[in-house]
Amino acid sequence: MTTHPAPLRDDRRTVLVVAILASFVVGLDSSVVNVALPAIKTELGGGLVVQQWTVDAYLVTLGSLILVAGSLSDLFGRVRIVTWGLVVFGVASVLCAIAPTGVVLIVARALQGVGGALVTPSALALIVAAYRGAAQAKAIGSWTAWSSAAVIVGPVVGGLIVDGIGWRWIFVLTAVPIAVTIVLVRRISGDVVAGHRPPVDVVGAVLAVLGVGGVVLGLIEQERLGWGAPAVVAALVVGGVALVAFVPWELRVMRGTGAPLVPLGLFRARNFAVGNLATLSIYGALGMVFFVVTLFLQEIWRFPAWLAGLATLPPTVMLLLLSTTVGSLAGRYGPRWFMAAGPAIAAVGALVLLLAGDDPAAYWWSVLPGLVLIGAGIATMVTPLTSAVLGSVPQSEAGAGSAVNNAVARIAGLVTVALAGVVLGGGVSVGGLHRAMLVMAVLLAAGAVVSALGIRNPTTRS
Repeated sequence: MTTHPAPLRDDRRTVLVVAILASFVVGLDSSVVNVALPAIKTELGGGLVVQQWTVDAYLVTLGSLILVAGSLSDLFGRVRIVTWGLVVFGVASVLCAIAPTGVVLIVARALQGVGGALVTPSALALIVAAYRGAAQAKAIGSWTAWSSAAVIVGPVVGGLIVDGIGWRWIFVLTAVPIAVTIVLVRRISGDVVAGHRPPVDVVGAVLAVLGVGGVVLGLIEQERLGWGAPAVVAALVVGGVALVAFVPWELRVMRGTGAPLVPLGLFRARNFAVGNLATLSIYGALGMVFFVVTLFLQEIWRFPAWLAGLATLPPTVMLLLLSTTVGSLAGRYGPRWFMAAGPAIAAVGALVLLLAGDDPAAYWWSVLPGLVLIGAGIATMVTPLTSAVLGSVPQSEAGAGSAVNNAVARIAGLVTVALAGVVLGGGVSVGGLHRAMLVMAVLLAAGAVVSALGIRNPTTRS
């Protein structure tokens, strides 16, 4: 495996800006659309089906293709795959903005998911290739703050745009910075690529797409069609069978001469295995909290969409204030106790949200302090978690490692959001919010325990 890290180190500032912009745009788009769904339905028609698939088409392609994209990143180069992803995402954004029908919009959203899958693991892998030691942890902290902030600030931005100039402009919002990022990425003179290109694991790619896509599709659609619907049962069965077959196939590829889609040897690294287990628990909890709290603010407290988005800004503020500093400290002292303390702090925040009742005035002593604590916990945990996971894998496989961790995080969030209806009891209510926050607190506490017991700090740092 031949790598070329030095030129990337020469272009470190550009690499960091490109990684932040690319991830910010993808994260912003994935969260900003939700507040536009009523306006989309009014203009394009199609009722709930169009609304559901406007969101689901993006998530299914993104979640199911991200592992494939990570493998492509390692084989063909981070810079090249990021560029391809940005172009696909930009073209799809324009198609969304001019979509004349719901069907065209849904197809364009699925194409956006393809672009997002190409961008997400490669952007972070660029940082891993360009930075080392404490500088890498600090850079990942900056990347984490901005890319995570995009997901949370999206509803506020989307609400203001939809109310002000119309829903189509939310897609223009993403197309413009993508054009700027493409110009910047072309200035990066180096890359990290394979010295030779073994055959792509096509069977593994198909199994990953069918497995992740089938399971995600079934879990999302069961909320609309019911668990017994033929389409839901078929999707879950096909997805489950594909996932069961995936590991034996990857082991077979590893024993041969090909390159597996997921190098299972990565899981021999303790921090990689434990970090992904912690990711499964922590990001499952976070996926539920932002989904449920946003719905609660709008449906129970009757906040307008823009105000609900504004009310959920505290975690964004905490991320921006703390992530870079935490990244530097974790680079100096190691990730273990940051990864343990962060979820524990966020779990306390979830419990504080139990104080919320029917009165919107309770925001000031329940939701606000709860979200501040959750934001502080996220900021304490996310950067060290990313550093621990990716710092435990070889640089040449950072793309695959990043893709695995991203896939775990996204699938965890998708599963908990898909199952939120069960936890809520079929509808949003005060009692449903309380049940959701208890589930979240348990998941976060589990992530804290796993991290404290399983993560090991590096013995040396550069």
